[in-house]
Amino acid sequence: MGLFSRRSDDTTPGYEDNAALRGFGGYEPADAPHVPSPDAPRARPKRIRPAPKPLKWRRAPWLGLVLIALIAGVLNALGVGKPHHTSSAPTSRPPRVETPSPRTVVPAVTSGWQSVAARDGSYAYDVPPSWEPAPTTQHGWDEPPIRLITSAFLGRDFCARDTLGGAGVTTEPLADPEAAARKAATDLATGAYGGTSQVGPGTDAELTKPDGTRAPARIVVAEVTPAATGECAAKDALVAAMAFGNGSASGVVVAYADSDRSGPTIREDLVGILKSYRFVPAADRRTTTPPPTTYR
Repeated sequence: MGLFSRRSDDTTPGYEDNAALRGFGGYEPADAPHVPSPDAPRARPKRIRPAPKPLKWRRAPWLGLVLIALIAGVLNALGVGKPHHTSSAPTSRPPRVETPSPRTVVPAVTSGWQSVAARDGSYAYDVPPSWEPAPTTQHGWDEPPIRLITSAFLGRDFCARDTLGGAGVTTEPLADPEAAARKAATDLATGAYGGTSQVGPGTDAELTKPDGTRAPARIVVAEVTPAATGECAAKDALVAAMAFGNGSASGVVVAYADSDRSGPTIREDLVGILKSYRFVPAADRRTTTPPPTTYR
């Protein structure tokens, strides 16, 4: 089983390291020395005259001084012997600024809670103040495959690597809402925790449609005994799911958490998250642009 998480503004299900390629240089070998052929004709010897005797300093002292000055001037002109100054100023790149795309936000309907809305604001649910809305994040597990969009998290990076809980929206190819809720809860319990899970009886619920009318839904809660052990592993967990019919398939809202370390009201919080799910009329939506983020 493996948890995947990615940022995306997509609101439809779907599943994504660029590696930099470094070039390499080369060299050319030095030219090999020329070796004449043994069959080549020999050059005629030239007459070599004895070299003239070198001048002595005591006979021409000015000549040595002029030669030294001339050599020093040439070397100076070529920069030989000059100290090479390197710039001490560090090269710095300008900070990268990212301006997020405009997003649609909707007000929370649960007092003191915060809303988590779809990109277009067509639906939303609320989470307690201790939770972190992450509506552009998709997350889920590979075995069994389950993917949640319009996410929220509780205790992100808990124990330096995990979370205490989360929530999100998915679909199941089942027309019966209770069957869809049970499948989503069971799949998430297996993917996130392993071990064993026991799904309790379903209960009735309702959700608000855009026109203000109410639609029936079913809620189930699964009690989980996780398979993992160790300091960071949960001893007990809860997975709650609410499904509502949508023709041949069902929409499902799922919320889950470690029940042994998420507070005494975690069961009520998870069910409250599910019951806050609603479709949002256009009049209750507004568009906002988050402030730019600077990366240095």
